[in-house]
Amino acid sequence: MKSYFDIVGDGGSNIVGQVVARQEAIDARLAAVRHMLAIGSGKGGVGKSTLTMQLALALKARGMQVGILDADLNGPSQARLAGLAGAPLVPGPQGLIPPRGAAGIAVLSMGTLLPESRALEFDSVAGGESHVWRPAREFSALAELLATVHWGPLDVLLVDLPPGADRTFQYAEFLGKRAQFVLVTIPSELSRGVVARSVAALRKAPNRLLGYIENMKGYLCPECQTVKPLFSSAEAGDARPGVPCLGSVPFDPELAAACDAGTPMPEAAAGPVLAATRSLADSILRHLENPS
Repeated sequence: MKSYFDIVGDGGSNIVGQVVARQEAIDARLAAVRHMLAIGSGKGGVGKSTLTMQLALALKARGMQVGILDADLNGPSQARLAGLAGAPLVPGPQGLIPPRGAAGIAVLSMGTLLPESRALEFDSVAGGESHVWRPAREFSALAELLATVHWGPLDVLLVDLPPGADRTFQYAEFLGKRAQFVLVTIPSELSRGVVARSVAALRKAPNRLLGYIENMKGYLCPECQTVKPLFSSAEAGDARPGVPCLGSVPFDPELAAACDAGTPMPEAAAGPVLAATRSLADSILRHLENPS
């Protein structure tokens, strides 16, 4: 039996050639995408996925061609938000075609391929060491999807990232320097502090960080239709992520219900949330179109 040290080069596997070929395939698939915008957060529970979908809808309302890549393979939310649970990828002449929701937004999400009650599993030959094996398998699976999916021309591809400061940096390396980043927080010391760690991690990457979004900045009272504080002033202290704030969005219970149902919120009922999201989309577009 040969040991590791007896193997010459790559042992005939041409692993370097395979990696290069796959990256070239990914680059070719994304060649018609003008902007790739990754939406990340230091922690979960800040409404990142919901906000990603609302931004996509706001950009679509501006007449742009928009797609969403749900990069959280084992916590995919975009399939439900788009009303596409169970919708398959369809083979086309140029590759797999991602399904589109009612608003016409193309969505690539593991949630269209797996029921919500099932977890994505990766077998490991090393018992008890799946935590080492899993990240590599996740990125490999995502790379295979990107290498085979045909998006067509897109103005913006939004990438919904899994939470975690370390994950944000890993995805910056995976997506490459063309991906620009926006981070999502809520007005609390804890969330801002965690997002600040994501900012610190991204400073080690060549990717451009546009700024952060403050989500759930108050809540829309259904009785009086005014935005009231959701977090106390003591919670929303002086901890800042250290990058520009691109805008803030209030929490609306009706929007949460629409998201659960997988339907876009009617404009007549959206009120301040719609106005805030569209203003935020305009701010992001200005940053994307003017990189200086």
